[in-house]
Amino acid sequence: MAIINIRKMKDNQSGVIVSVKAVGEMGRRLREMGLIPGAEIKICGRAPLYDPVSLKVMGFTLSLRNNEADYIEVEVRE
Repeated sequence: MAIINIRKMKDNQSGVIVSVKAVGEMGRRLREMGLIPGAEIKICGRAPLYDPVSLKVMGFTLSLRNNEADYIEVEVRE
């Protein structure tokens, strides 16, 4: 299994969050949204210009900008 950031994941691909590299206010906000190590996510889709990305985490849908998604590393299932 490979470890990549959320920006590089494909539609309908799923995985488990390994780490959140963001610090400070952004890191706190991402963790409050449920993006914590061990959480399972699935990519639902992307906007026409590939930003933002829509994903499912803990039973709800969340949209992240690509610059936020770059801070989250995921172990993807092939």
